[in-house]
Amino acid sequence: MKKLIALPTLLIAAMVFAQAGYEIKVTLKPFANQTIYLGHYAGKQYPIIDSVRLNAASTGTFKGTKKLGGGIYLIAYPSKNKFIEVLLDKQQHFTVIADTLYPQQTKFLNSPDNDQFLAYQKYMSDKGRLLDSLRTALKNMKGGTDSIALSARQLAVSNEITAYRKAAIKKSPDNILSQLFHLMEEPKIPPAEKQPGGRYDSTWAYRYFKDHYWDGINFWDDRVTRTPASLFDDRIDKYFNTLVYPAADSVIKEMDWMLGYASINKEMTRYLLVKFATRYLSMKYMWEDAVFVHLYQQYFANKTYDWLTPEGTKLITDRAYSLMANIMGNKAENIDLPDSSGAIQSLYKDTSKFTILTFWDPTCGHCKETLPLLDSMYQAKWKAQGVKIFAVAKETEGTKKTWTDFINQHGGLKGWINVYYAKSEEKKRTDAGIPGYSQLFDVQVVPAIFLLDHDKRIVAKKLTWQQADEIIQLKLKTP
Repeated sequence: MKKLIALPTLLIAAMVFAQAGYEIKVTLKPFANQTIYLGHYAGKQYPIIDSVRLNAASTGTFKGTKKLGGGIYLIAYPSKNKFIEVLLDKQQHFTVIADTLYPQQTKFLNSPDNDQFLAYQKYMSDKGRLLDSLRTALKNMKGGTDSIALSARQLAVSNEITAYRKAAIKKSPDNILSQLFHLMEEPKIPPAEKQPGGRYDSTWAYRYFKDHYWDGINFWDDRVTRTPASLFDDRIDKYFNTLVYPAADSVIKEMDWMLGYASINKEMTRYLLVKFATRYLSMKYMWEDAVFVHLYQQYFANKTYDWLTPEGTKLITDRAYSLMANIMGNKAENIDLPDSSGAIQSLYKDTSKFTILTFWDPTCGHCKETLPLLDSMYQAKWKAQGVKIFAVAKETEGTKKTWTDFINQHGGLKGWINVYYAKSEEKKRTDAGIPGYSQLFDVQVVPAIFLLDHDKRIVAKKLTWQQADEIIQLKLKTP
């Protein structure tokens, strides 16, 4: 009796050991004695994680001692330009039999996930052809009862697809295919007649859509990261672009919410941090500086990640430090530099209602076009409105004489405070461990135009001269 009890235990242990890691046997005709590759989707990327050389019978085995993360994987042909999609989740020991000349005959052994995937692909192929025919018929019609009937049929087919996905999710909620179905479906807003009074209020539909946008999708489940960009990556973009209020506080709140759930999963944390850091590294809107600085302070400043290279760490750190000193709404750093006579002029000394702070280069063609336009606005309008211009000429290829010659050629830029930022001054600051003015104000291109208020707080930055005027006029009208 003791032996009968012990034997199954040993067998179970052996079976568990045998199922460790992954082992995917592939027969991929007509390729023989050639290398094929195993990769997976990662948003807009397709990283390759394994390769195997097929034998004369077109067979080879991808094999590893460590299990792979779930998702949609790709078995790529020798040329890497075409591939077969396979689902990988809990069961990672299975067989794929395929012939690229007859893709519809692909089959799997010992992989229920992929059997379901094939069934879904066939189902969608049939429904897709039907929907295409309905769309074509509708396009060629000019209204009438037939058009209404076709539209109703089109909606019915779409509802059938949704019902198919919901039934699969209900049957196997944690299945990898169920997670893909969640990504494919967006919230459907209930009809207005089902609401109190039979109508929506002005924001109800928006709130409902936003509140249910991530239903069924878990930010601790890294399987969704190994999917095509159109499923998860683009879904994140749509959320932030259309459903999150465009302001730093709103964006930060949503990022922290996602990363809070993702914190228990290394891969999801990596995915989101790379996505957010890449997105806000190059700002589209002025207020996004606060978003990037928050990302740095909260997730990078005091943490290390084995997936982040020293170069990546330096890039993020340098960018954050460049932005910290000139976040919108914060006071600008003071600037003390010499004018043409050698006297030190201070940005903070001036007490005007608004200050146009501009960094420029006397050898820059665009700067030479922009500064006369700024001067025209200043002489014609801004001067009388209490605006001052503090212009920092940064030395690059030219000399101090290049700077003074330009000023003299344009009537002395009367009323401006003109200062010179020599290379020697920049070196003096950086050698002393003090950030240069270019870094403090994140001056990556010139001319760079900032608008400061009476207290030298940054109202707006990286402006055109037209935008600067629009904001000044708007601020002057605001009580």
